[in-house]
Amino acid sequence: MDFFILAILIAIGSYALTSRDQRLRIATLGSHLGQYQIEKLMETVTQGYLRALGEKDLARQEQIWALLNTSEGQLADQFKRFAAEFAKAGAEQTRVSKIAIALPYADTLFPSATFDLRKAFAIHAQGIARAAETPMGGFGGSSAKDKAFTMSAELFLMQHTCHWFCKSKTVASARMMARHQTSYAQLVAAVSPETRKAYCSLVEA
Repeated sequence: MDFFILAILIAIGSYALTSRDQRLRIATLGSHLGQYQIEKLMETVTQGYLRALGEKDLARQEQIWALLNTSEGQLADQFKRFAAEFAKAGAEQTRVSKIAIALPYADTLFPSATFDLRKAFAIHAQGIARAAETPMGGFGGSSAKDKAFTMSAELFLMQHTCHWFCKSKTVASARMMARHQTSYAQLVAAVSPETRKAYCSLVEA
C-alpha cells in the first residue's frame, strides 16, 4: 500500500514538473514567434494551395499560383529572420529531448540525447527558402502541384519540430496525424533531399 501511494506521489510530481517545463517552453517559443506573422502566412499559403488545386478554371488557377508566389516569399523571409533571431537564445533554453515521451529535466539529465532547436530552425529556414525560390519546372521538371507538396512538407515538418520542443516527439507526431493525416515518417520523406539529410542527421538518436 505504501509503495502504491509513493508511486502516485511520484507520478503527480513528475506530471507537475513536466507541465511546468512545457509551459516555459511554450512561452519561450511564443515570445519569439509573436514578433512575426509566420502562422498567418502558413495558413495563407496552405489554404491557397488547396484553392489552386481545386480550381478548374486554368486562368483563375494561374492567378492564385502567382499570388501564392508572393506569400511564399514573405513566409520564407519571415522565417529566415525568426531563425536568425532565435539563434541568439541560450543553449540551455533550446535543448530538445530525443526521448519520445516527455520526462522532467530529460534535456538536462541526458544531454547526449538532445538536439539544438536553433540548428533545427536554421535547417527549416533553408528548406522553406529553397522551396519558395524554386521556379515552376524545378524538382526535375515538376509542376506547381509538386512545388506545393514540397513546401507543405517543409512547413509541416517545421511545425512538428515546434510541437516536439514544446511537448514531446510523440505528442508532435500525434498532432500532425490528427490535423493533417500525415505521419512523421511521411513528412520526412516528403521534404527536399537537402532538408531530409540535414534534419535526420540532427535529430536522430
